[in-house]
Amino acid sequence: MNFADPSAVIEGLDASARLLLDSPLRHGSSVRVPARGRLLATGDLHDNPVHLRRLLRVAALERDPDRHVVLHELIHGERLIDGVDLSHRMLLRTAELVMQHPGQVHPLLANHEIAQVTGRGVSKGAGNSVELFNDGLEYVFNDAWSDVAEAIGRFVRAMPLALRSEPDAAGGSVFCAHSLPGPATLPFMDLDVLDRPLTDEDFLGPSGAAYLMTWGRGLTPEHLDRLAAEWGVTLFCLGHQHAETGVELVSPRTLVLNSDHERGAVVPIDLSAIPSAEAAFYDALPLSSVADSEPTR
Repeated sequence: MNFADPSAVIEGLDASARLLLDSPLRHGSSVRVPARGRLLATGDLHDNPVHLRRLLRVAALERDPDRHVVLHELIHGERLIDGVDLSHRMLLRTAELVMQHPGQVHPLLANHEIAQVTGRGVSKGAGNSVELFNDGLEYVFNDAWSDVAEAIGRFVRAMPLALRSEPDAAGGSVFCAHSLPGPATLPFMDLDVLDRPLTDEDFLGPSGAAYLMTWGRGLTPEHLDRLAAEWGVTLFCLGHQHAETGVELVSPRTLVLNSDHERGAVVPIDLSAIPSAEAAFYDALPLSSVADSEPTR
């Protein structure tokens, strides 16, 4: 894809959106992967192309069609170029990856992507990220920027809310999402949303299901246990909150990951034998340890 050609970008985004929606792994607004192969769980990326390159090296998708990687919170970094945010390039790179590895690359809905396509202001510290992102589109695509923005909206709206694995031999399953509905908002949450397509209303606050799912805060072990019982989950892998060391064990069944900062990390998971959260925590791999030139693992 030529990232400077609006026609090529729009065509690529729309092709990737169709692949996400038409995937045989797609079930409603979630993806279900078989209990075989390997999943690379990641955290927020926030426009860190170096870490994206390194985690793809770890994922080694080309080695086995049963290898998977989740990607989320791709846009709205803290680094501006000529005063604008060019993090749309992370979405375009992800769209390319979806086309190169269909059924293996799983971009998940996150609050910053939802904020961007709904126009709800949000910030990473450099100003209104939505406006800065739009400024970046206009900077690159000139008069065609709004057409590209609409294609980005279609791509984002095609993303699933979560990835779930089929139960392994012991009944274990992993659930990856950007976040989960918080305790205060759970009474307003449609817990069946994962098994149905998303509607436009789902993206809107304060009560849309995708909105509540991606903005969840204050998750407690008891709350996580309740959601695990509802959805049949033994291991949650989430993002949305800062993990100083790249990965934190926040409950006996839940990891929170960051993949964007200098201590960012990822976690490889054997889908045929889902580990405990504690075991997965100790398997975490710091992205700083992955040299760009080292052989694929």
